[in-house]
Amino acid sequence: MKNRYAKRSKISEPKFRQLVRLFSLNLEATQIAELTGLNRNTVNRFLRAIRERLATFCEQQSPLAGEVEVDESFFGPRRVKGKRGRGAYGKTIVFGVFKRNGKVYTEIVPDCSKATLQAIIRGKVEPESIIYSDGWRGYNGLVDVGYGKHLRVDHGRNEFARGKAHINGIEGFWGFAKSRLTRFRGVSQATFFLHLKECEFRFNYRDQNMYRVILKIIRENPLF
Repeated sequence: MKNRYAKRSKISEPKFRQLVRLFSLNLEATQIAELTGLNRNTVNRFLRAIRERLATFCEQQSPLAGEVEVDESFFGPRRVKGKRGRGAYGKTIVFGVFKRNGKVYTEIVPDCSKATLQAIIRGKVEPESIIYSDGWRGYNGLVDVGYGKHLRVDHGRNEFARGKAHINGIEGFWGFAKSRLTRFRGVSQATFFLHLKECEFRFNYRDQNMYRVILKIIRENPLF
């Protein structure tokens, strides 16, 4: 039987649908292999291909507008003693943009400099948006580049909310992503981007039928 989702695959479409359904339920590769009867290496190959499609889909989404929170977070091993601050040794830096009551966008960045962060903001946030951030100097000057409404909270002074000025939404996503990634007991640098984008996708579509959304994405861009 022809498989519309993986045209050069040797597994049937019903078997592939079963794999996608189990993946959408957040099962691990070992569990999927046991339930489908597929070889673990075959399952891993398909899961990587699915994650690549999800990452591409996330990258193609339209810029965010409205009330938008921005923040950076650090993923990886525990801090090395004596190494402090943004970009601490051994950490992967991720920048996030979150539309309140909406979706999140994430990007791995080399640093937290003003040039790096503002380049992403200008590409992913509409100018008429209201931007909320903490007091990091990398966000200085947003008004000068066209964002007329920029409100901040000073975490350095234990200030976490000032009226509507807070970044609780994006921080909630960081908690979701880090909690989910711990189940893999360590993610390699080679696959971190794909797992990060999977977290982004699952967060953005948590209230929808994820199985059907994934099938639609793959149907439009088949694997292999």
